[in-house]
Amino acid sequence: TMSRIIDLTVTLKEGMRGVAFEAFKVLEKDGWNARMLHLYSHAGTHMDAPLHFGVNDTTIDRIPPDRFIADAWVVDAPAVTDSMMIGIEHLGDVKDNLNAGEGLLFRTGWHRFIDAGNYRTALPWIGRGLASWCVEKKVKLIGVEPPSVAILTDREELQAVHRILLGGDVVLVEGLCNLEQIKRPKVKLIALPLKIEGGDGAPARVIAIEE
Repeated sequence: TMSRIIDLTVTLKEGMRGVAFEAFKVLEKDGWNARMLHLYSHAGTHMDAPLHFGVNDTTIDRIPPDRFIADAWVVDAPAVTDSMMIGIEHLGDVKDNLNAGEGLLFRTGWHRFIDAGNYRTALPWIGRGLASWCVEKKVKLIGVEPPSVAILTDREELQAVHRILLGGDVVLVEGLCNLEQIKRPKVKLIALPLKIEGGDGAPARVIAIEE
């Protein structure tokens, strides 16, 4: 069977939040081209480590790589309203079909606002109820289009949701794109963060494989 690979990773560009490049070597002068990359640990498509919210001292380099690969269900929770909370009721059939150790990808279309002012302020977010349900059901990984799984304008809620998920050993992948290209209800997701010592998180390359 032919498998199809879909790149769910945002291209890191100069001028994006937390991204800056500077010329370091130039072919004509130095013999090769190279740039110095300045990256915020949660720039673009990225992953969080439990240390990010002080849940425990697990850093991005200490998460075993088998945690980065999961069979993931695609959940359609279209963000039609600003700051919509995603709850258990949005899971549809996935609620009954999910097995322990599988992942959830939330397709909201939010990536289309990446350059808009509301990308961070009005994002669709996972509520505490759904977060607790995911831990209870042993969800391995959650992937979302917004830059955060939780609301960014309410610090207490932001911390609570991240602590539930990271404390429950759920791998978080944030800032995804191209989810609209996925045609199947389930994909194999591979999300590989940069291996940064002591990292609270890291930019990642994320792909979905459709069998």
